[in-house]
Amino acid sequence: MTVMCDGQQTLPKGRAARQLELRTGEFELAVQLGEVRTVPPGGADRPPGAGVLGGRRVPAEEIARLQAEPGFPEALRERIRTVGTTEAARLMGVGPGRVLRLTRAGCFPPCRFYVNRYGAVVWLYLAAEVTDFADREPDLLQGNTPAAMRVMLDGGQDWRARQWRSRRVAQLLGQTDDPWESAAVIAAVLPPEELASVAGNPLERSVLRRLRPTLATVITATPAAREAYERVLTADEFDEVLWYRVHLARALEEARREDPGRVRRMSPMELAVRPGQPPSLRNNPSWTTETSILPSRS
Repeated sequence: MTVMCDGQQTLPKGRAARQLELRTGEFELAVQLGEVRTVPPGGADRPPGAGVLGGRRVPAEEIARLQAEPGFPEALRERIRTVGTTEAARLMGVGPGRVLRLTRAGCFPPCRFYVNRYGAVVWLYLAAEVTDFADREPDLLQGNTPAAMRVMLDGGQDWRARQWRSRRVAQLLGQTDDPWESAAVIAAVLPPEELASVAGNPLERSVLRRLRPTLATVITATPAAREAYERVLTADEFDEVLWYRVHLARALEEARREDPGRVRRMSPMELAVRPGQPPSLRNNPSWTTETSILPSRS
């Protein structure tokens, strides 16, 4: 159904995807990458407790703009085309082993992932970013791996999950100006004990849980797959955890200052956490870039 949001006609995401001739996963990625602009619903249409992406809609004029582009819909699909390691190697003209080392070293970030039935995380990359990197850094495609990179890789470093988290957090922060929603985005990637340490007030933690955005939509058919999925969503290295702790503390200070009544306005039902229910902070889709791209909210 087409409805008005802030004076403009908007469509639900499912209908927008059909009009743009995109599959659900393609449309989700297009929105996350900013290829398809969305807007929050009007106050009456916003689901209770909805977080950053809750109920977002697509302006009709955005659909018209994309449909009018030369080469639609193939041009749009090409901008969001993803490739795995083998296809990335073909695009770069190198072996899969070289691509694996480059991605583990953080040379270009994954944009999404899935978990196979064996619990292995399979990373996907934007084809356009793969070719851009190959054009920009030809020296890294041949010859010996630089010494600093070799030391890092030999030490077991793997930046792929970290980059995905950073990219996804930055995407979500770019979609909200609400201070509590911004805090919830950052809280979403912290381990529960770290979150509790920063947000000591249990009522505030309930607000963050209610506003938690979806990070990734991934099918996890086995316990091993579920465990792997949870690991991707959660920061683990000391410096990364510290980074998010600092930014969450700053975001909470801003939220308390700008909207001190948010906790009081939440109903008891919204604040309640049902026994045995895992924090909604951990139930979610996937995507990243270096943690340094996390916007500062000073």
